[in-house]
Amino acid sequence: MERVSNKHGTRLDEEMKQEVRGNVQGIAGGRAEEWKTPEPAGEDQPEASRVPDMDNHADLTRFGRYIGLSSMPGDRAGLRRGAEILGAPDDVLADLDRLPEGVVFHTVTEIWAALGRGAAERLPQ
Repeated sequence: MERVSNKHGTRLDEEMKQEVRGNVQGIAGGRAEEWKTPEPAGEDQPEASRVPDMDNHADLTRFGRYIGLSSMPGDRAGLRRGAEILGAPDDVLADLDRLPEGVVFHTVTEIWAALGRGAAERLPQ
């Protein structure tokens, strides 16, 4: 025996079921209150999603992916070997080749600073 609500009737039950279908099944475009919808930024307001220096941070993050922790601390040759193992692209390998010979780097930011792209947390020894 199927339980059915007698409160509204079959037609109204089906309408109500369709109204909440997006929320129940996770489909985009479900019913939502107007106050929950975010407003776009005004013409005189800055873009909210833009983060200052995001491009520089993204470059450092991309570069750091190819500097393995097992290579640190390390000199130019050790860092390049580690980057080759991690499949670094040619531009990252070229940057590592530009590093000064005989200097041991302890962090990625030290390497980044030695390439002239940012400040280091501590100076390489």
